[in-house]
Order: sequence, then structure tokens, then C-alpha cells
Amino acid sequence: MFEKFSKESRAAVVAAQTVAREAGSASIDTRHVLVALASTPGPAADALRRSGLDPADVAEALRADLRSGGIDAEALAALGVDLEAVRRETDAVFGAGALDRAGRKARKGHIPFTPDAKKALELALREAVRLQDKTIDGRHVLLGILRADCTGGRALERALHDAGYDVATLRTAVEEQHRAV
Repeated sequence: MFEKFSKESRAAVVAAQTVAREAGSASIDTRHVLVALASTPGPAADALRRSGLDPADVAEALRADLRSGGIDAEALAALGVDLEAVRRETDAVFGAGALDRAGRKARKGHIPFTPDAKKALELALREAVRLQDKTIDGRHVLLGILRADCTGGRALERALHDAGYDVATLRTAVEEQHRAV
């Protein structure tokens, strides 16, 4: 299947490994792939722009989500814990970014894809077939992530919602871009 990927989508899949390594992640999930897609000039970044999102903002929001390690500030606040206060205190005692680095080890070598990320890449192939394209580019990977019901897709949906848009807007932007090509 990888042979059907365009240069842009191959670069994004390879860059997702770099994103995961930088985040200290043990595996590559769809958030890593989205950061790479949003950071790589091409059809996926263009579709995000057409949907009212700044690709750089999307990448930074996802990087922040990755850095948080899944810590849910709202859930902690409901328990009376101020995550920002904990973060400030941890930074004061152990140095800047200590909470974000806690429990993470630098990964060397190959970082595996999560089942959700694999599923999203398979769905990208289905999107390319549905749109009658011979190669899988970033637009297809973006659509695959949205179809996969995964962490990255939900994060992207939140970003769209926060910007006043929805998944349908992004799908429309991708398909209009496809028809224009």
C-alpha cells in the first residue's frame, strides 16, 4: 500500500515518526500523523486552510496535546486540582517542562504505529479509491483520520469546532480541492 502514497504523504508518514520521537511517545498515533500533515506544505495543509484553520495552529495544538501526555486539566479541576499550579510548582523544583517529560524516555530506532493510525492509513486508501485517485496524498490521509474515529480525528474535530467549523466543512474543502485538481 505504501507504494501508492504520494511524496507528500510519504514525507508526512516519515515525519510522524520524528514528531513521536520529539514528544517522547512510545508509538505513533494519528495526532503525530496530523502534526506532520499540517506541518508539510501540500494538499492536507491547503484543505485545513480552506476549512478556516491555520495548519501551524493545528500542529501546535496537537503538539501541546502530545506534550500533556493525556493529562485532562478539566477532569483534574473537577477534583479541585489546578494543573497549571502543579505544573508551575514542578517546573520550579525540577526545571522547565519537567511534568511534560515525566516518565518519558527518548526512543531510538523504529517507533510502531498504533492500530488506530494503521486503520487511518488503510482508510486513506479507501478514500483515494472512492475519489478515483491513483495515489494517496495528504487529503486522503486527512479523510482517513476523520473516518477512523481516533484520537487525532477527535482532536481535529475539536480544533474545527473551536474555529467555528465542523468536519463536514473540512470534508467539503477536501473534495472541492480534489475536483479542482
